[in-house]
Amino acid sequence: MATKTYTKLNFHSYTFCIWKEVLFSEIKDLKINYKSQSGSEYIFTAEGLYRISNHWGRVANCHWRLIPLAEFKSQHNIVGFAKWIDFYSNDDTSKLFFIKVDFEEREVNFYHKLSLENQEQVILRNARETAKTIQIIKRVLNETDWAKYLQYDDLEVFRKEIIEQLVNSEKSFLEIKKQYL
Repeated sequence: MATKTYTKLNFHSYTFCIWKEVLFSEIKDLKINYKSQSGSEYIFTAEGLYRISNHWGRVANCHWRLIPLAEFKSQHNIVGFAKWIDFYSNDDTSKLFFIKVDFEEREVNFYHKLSLENQEQVILRNARETAKTIQIIKRVLNETDWAKYLQYDDLEVFRKEIIEQLVNSEKSFLEIKKQYL
């Protein structure tokens, strides 16, 4: 399947992208090319584009995640940069996303299937299933009430075991928990 090419004409329509925060100094000599109705500003370059905005995540019909330089604070303007090749097609029904968990940092995120390296084996989900699974994983990572009445020896080992099943199978949380009653 050929991947779609994204440009200033179509990057904003049903796409998934991971933007990297850059310093304002990186764009000080560049001209704003477009301002959206929501106030986000865009600077187009041959390699990609800069977005100056105070909102990230679900943007219209797109899923745009920002990798911040520091802790992201909503409602503050931030400059993000993405290469044209960082954009992937997105819709709410296709199974386009996979989940990765960083147990040390206690973080969970999702990625587009076209960003897979080395054809690693992953479970693909649509946007809604991905969001729901991430919500459950965050609960398992950070809370303890979900483990009440379940049989396990070490909670941290158990968390990892449960999360790995959530990420690497299509079993529901309830199906997974039933194994440990």
